[in-house]
Amino acid sequence: MPAGPSEVLIIADNSAVPEFIAADLLSQAEHGNDSQVVLLADNMTVIEKVKKSLNSQLRKLTRKSIIKNSLADSYAICVSSIDEAIKFSNNYAPEHLILTVKNYQKWTEKIQNAGSVFLGNYTPESAGDYATGTNHTLPTSGYAKSYSGVSVDSFFKKITFQHLSQAGFKKICTTAEKFAQIEGLDAHKNSITIRKKFLTK
Repeated sequence: MPAGPSEVLIIADNSAVPEFIAADLLSQAEHGNDSQVVLLADNMTVIEKVKKSLNSQLRKLTRKSIIKNSLADSYAICVSSIDEAIKFSNNYAPEHLILTVKNYQKWTEKIQNAGSVFLGNYTPESAGDYATGTNHTLPTSGYAKSYSGVSVDSFFKKITFQHLSQAGFKKICTTAEKFAQIEGLDAHKNSITIRKKFLTK
């Protein structure tokens, strides 16, 4: 299913608060053993501070065993730039993307694939779960490349109906023939051409 195990990807620079990042990683890791949390930072100092805070915060949490299993399949990567991190994120297509970088506004237009995006140090993913009103059922496992969050619309089955009058068919038949020919689908083209012969002048 598009909505599977929970995941978060956090992109951080020196403006990020390591304690906040650690808390956000832990909050997603506690969902289940198969949750994945990823940190991309443009310097090792941030990563080291986050790791330290992860360990100290983990001691106080009740779902330690689940979190530890989740963290075992998670990772932190030091990237050369925030631009590289955004490219990685677009390829990964995370369920939740937290952008804790200076001038995050300038990066938002480069985000192409994510279920839901959280901007700045004071926008934790948990706020999206409980208070901000955004969609909570989001695509995971890279499905954000082709799916949006689940909405009421997701539960509707849709059927399309089409009808062409002779006049309408006459207006589009040549275009349809050309496309069929370009695709090399002769039978498709013929289904148009054969009808053209029956058109009344």
